[in-house]
Amino acid sequence: MPLPENGAPWPPPALARPYRQIRIDDAWYSGQHERLAAVYRTSAVRGDGRRRLWGRDRDQQQPVPDQRLHIPLPGDIAGSSADLLFAEPPVLTVSDTATQDRLDELAESDGIANALLEAAEVCAALGGVYLRITWDRSLADRPLLTSVHPDSAVPEIRWGRLTAVTFWHELTSTSATVWRHLERHSPGWIEHALYEGSPDSLGTRVPLTEHPEVADLADSLGPEGDALATGIDRLTAAYVPNIRPDRANRGSVFGRSDYGAPLYDLFDALDTTWTSWVRDIRLARARLLVPDGYLRDHGPGRGASFDDDREIWTLLNIPPTEQSGTGITLSQFAIRVDEHERTSAATTRQAVQSAGYSLGTFGLDDQAAVTATEIRARDRRSMTTRKKKARYWSPELGDILYAMLLLDRAWFTPRIVPERPTVVFGPVVSEDSASLAQTLSLLQQAQAVSTLTKVQMLHPDWDSTAVKEETDRILTEIGAAVPDPMQAGLLD
Repeated sequence: MPLPENGAPWPPPALARPYRQIRIDDAWYSGQHERLAAVYRTSAVRGDGRRRLWGRDRDQQQPVPDQRLHIPLPGDIAGSSADLLFAEPPVLTVSDTATQDRLDELAESDGIANALLEAAEVCAALGGVYLRITWDRSLADRPLLTSVHPDSAVPEIRWGRLTAVTFWHELTSTSATVWRHLERHSPGWIEHALYEGSPDSLGTRVPLTEHPEVADLADSLGPEGDALATGIDRLTAAYVPNIRPDRANRGSVFGRSDYGAPLYDLFDALDTTWTSWVRDIRLARARLLVPDGYLRDHGPGRGASFDDDREIWTLLNIPPTEQSGTGITLSQFAIRVDEHERTSAATTRQAVQSAGYSLGTFGLDDQAAVTATEIRARDRRSMTTRKKKARYWSPELGDILYAMLLLDRAWFTPRIVPERPTVVFGPVVSEDSASLAQTLSLLQQAQAVSTLTKVQMLHPDWDSTAVKEETDRILTEIGAAVPDPMQAGLLD
């Protein structure tokens, strides 16, 4: 499928349904009042007839501020998902030493760990994310790994696999004209195109030089025009689904958001509870109801006020028989703290569990955990979700890093021997020293572990050379091994 023809509807009608779902997920993820109100303006009522908090019409003529409150639980869920996967950077390994050194250099210089952390959060919120490789010699002499949000891509999928993808975004404009830059990735090629159209039409394709934001691309493209040969036979993009299947759209190849349980009604209920709670606090502020005679007149047009610090009052002309409405009345309503707190806690717990996480991941579990083993047991549900997501991330991440190494050899570092890296996700919780020492002691008593394995378990981040040297030193100290006299300097 080549780049679209002039006048094509945009975004493509075939993606209307997933784009609409992403728009809802994005509104909750952003937490912005304007986006939430815009999403639910046309669906203000739930299926049971109750009106949604963010679907209520507000009288724009009245100068009353919006008192609705949003609790950023959706953003917390997406952030926690990313932390579970990439808070500790993944370990990327290849067999060739020179290639490993270059891969480590790319991971460090390009900030791959940070890029993956960002991509994982977007993936959890919007149901998926694209990983893209590009390069710019004016910035760095290496390929760059970037992420693209799913509502900025038009994928081409066959048998559940991504075969090509067109990324797009709107450029700045000073008129009603909508400028769009399209970037199509296919095996061996990257094509660029600039379109001048309208909000719902792609419009006419024009040269890249027509817009300053993409004019410099025309100088970097080859003689093929707006297409650039990558020099490799692999796709320079990958799609990572958050989790499958999509419950709202069976058979869809796209991933399901963490909010797709669905949790939208729970999010709305949580916001409704907190809005009511804060309203109680606002209405319960102490107020004094004072008769007119108690007010001090500031003159014509300047109003009147009551001084509650005044100690001496002149005699007021109040008939002694009038007892009602003549004194100072305190108005202060009760705040339903316990009811609101229990309701919000129950709603939060249900939303977190339905999203696939343990309460302890969000600090909602009162049980104290000391060791890493206890933490893993408490957070078992979160660990299970992490493992499922890691299985979606691992093959796509390995493929895109392999393509990155191939591009690096073709354009920057010809000496390396590219191979598909092995991806090992970092630990979520580091084992505490006391628990690990007890484990190693029990294994030693059972004669079920060697000194080399114990050193590897104690120092999982060490390479094989460092592990062997430490093992040799331990064996020498305990007298279990005799050093080589030639290497020890005992013989000439």
